Amino acid sequence: MTYEELLTETALADERFIVMTAENRALVRNIPAKLGNRFIDTGITEQTMIGAAAGLSLRGRIPVVHALASFLTMRAFEFVRTDAGIPNLPLKLSSFIPGFLSDGNGPTHQAVEDISLMRGIPNMTVFAPADEDDLVKMLPKIWAHPNPAYVRINTRKTDHVHAPFEIGKAEIISRGEDVTILTYGLLFEQALVAADILKKEGLSVGLINLRSLKPVDERAIIEATRESRLTVTLEDHFVTGGLYTIVAEVLLKHALTGKVLPIALNEKWFKPSLLPNVLQHEGFTGKQIAEKILGYAIAHHQPAILTPQFSE
Repeated sequence: MTYEELLTETALADERFIVMTAENRALVRNIPAKLGNRFIDTGITEQTMIGAAAGLSLRGRIPVVHALASFLTMRAFEFVRTDAGIPNLPLKLSSFIPGFLSDGNGPTHQAVEDISLMRGIPNMTVFAPADEDDLVKMLPKIWAHPNPAYVRINTRKTDHVHAPFEIGKAEIISRGEDVTILTYGLLFEQALVAADILKKEGLSVGLINLRSLKPVDERAIIEATRESRLTVTLEDHFVTGGLYTIVAEVLLKHALTGKVLPIALNEKWFKPSLLPNVLQHEGFTGKQIAEKILGYAIAHHQPAILTPQFSE
């Protein structure tokens, strides 16, 4: 099932659902003809869309709103905070092309601080599916939950079949004694590749899909840090405010420490290009991720992690 099919099916079965967009119909092209006046396009007016959605939700509706991630989280930030977060209204924010998924766009269209912004809003929940299978497994529970929600929409198809979803719970792919990779969203694909490379090097590798970022699975983070010699946070987001910060907050909250390597954007936007070129240029391919992990381990004198022997 696709995102559009799921949303259409959900809205047709429950008249409370309203589908809205700020002139961004890429995800919902076929829905207007099926929903009639329950589809609303406000034009390029993200702030107006959020205000209108809040008004509809006060009247018992569940608005699912669509816009480019950068504009939904920044241009409309105050409206999301004030009209959805503070009154705790069930607005569901579907953010299009977040992180590296905005590949060909420049800094103005890159949402690489969105997790930080959205998780700081009172009552807001934050989610980042790894691919389309993960997305359609997650959304029914997200849409049924009474809190406002921000979702990094990811409709990429992969061969991975994800476990059932529960809000606030991570998906544990594997556990490892040498290294555990914590990630979310698009980079889950590359984390799978990196984990496979590291395993071929003889390492015990854990991989966790932190699909729910707020609420986050604190137990999964704590166990990963305790069980592995090295914990890696991998994300297409600024290092500040995202997963690395979340992990730091969890460990400090529980008076724990551990070796944590952040692989993220270090306060710079990425160079626009086709997605494979973006990943290569910025150092986020599976092979590059594995190299960084091994390089860090060697530099920090962790003998259990071997010298890399990569084949071209």
